[in-house]
Amino acid sequence: MSRPVALITGPTSGLGEGFARRYARDGYDLVLVARDVARLELLAAELRHEAGIGVEVLPADLAVATDRAKVADRLRPGVRVLVNNAGFATSGDFWTAEFAQLQAQLDVNVTAVMELTHAALPAMIEAGTGTVINVASVAGLVSGRGSTYSASKAWVVSFTEGLSNGLRGTGVGLHALCPGFVHTEFHARAGIDMAKTPSFMWLQVDDVVRECLAGVAKGEVVVVPGLQYKVLTAGSRMVPRKLVRAITKVVGTGRGRT
Repeated sequence: MSRPVALITGPTSGLGEGFARRYARDGYDLVLVARDVARLELLAAELRHEAGIGVEVLPADLAVATDRAKVADRLRPGVRVLVNNAGFATSGDFWTAEFAQLQAQLDVNVTAVMELTHAALPAMIEAGTGTVINVASVAGLVSGRGSTYSASKAWVVSFTEGLSNGLRGTGVGLHALCPGFVHTEFHARAGIDMAKTPSFMWLQVDDVVRECLAGVAKGEVVVVPGLQYKVLTAGSRMVPRKLVRAITKVVGTGRGRT
């Protein structure tokens, strides 16, 4: 019997790599999508050797329309799992950032999620089974220092929640993962200084992936890993938004992000 297939975007580090390793251990064949071909090939070779699975490398820049279309074409024949993990933030102020960079951020964080999900769902619905995991952020639930990043992740959460209702009864699950600070390359790549972040606010990749898949198994639509972030997001819903903004302004001091 053929193995189920999981397509994962942004798997060369961080959460994407964590999902790739987890699904490899669970016996899935993989399709890995990222810009860095060398790192893709290295990870693919390692997973083939360690897990004895099939790994397809699909180089693509999800900020580019033709590359998004290439990945969408790969999804249409059908996969069991789609993990929309690719995404990025940038440092600095919104009004001084290059508009092209802001647009690229939305193309990756929002447009790619919509386009790839749209491509994957018909085959999943026809098969009566499938899982889409959209990696959002606590920033999508509690807006912080950033503007476009937080807004893009809020879109992912709202998109996932709304679409999950429409998929009820199809056998297809849609889930938004909303982690807080995770030990990855994410902040360094964005040029965001995280030196003053308290240690108790950090999560580990393997813990986030494990909690995410546990939530998926329970049918949770929005998964928030870590007790500290569960408390934070729950509390934010019970206090005035003005107070939430004041708190996040303090927490976000010195961590400018667009």
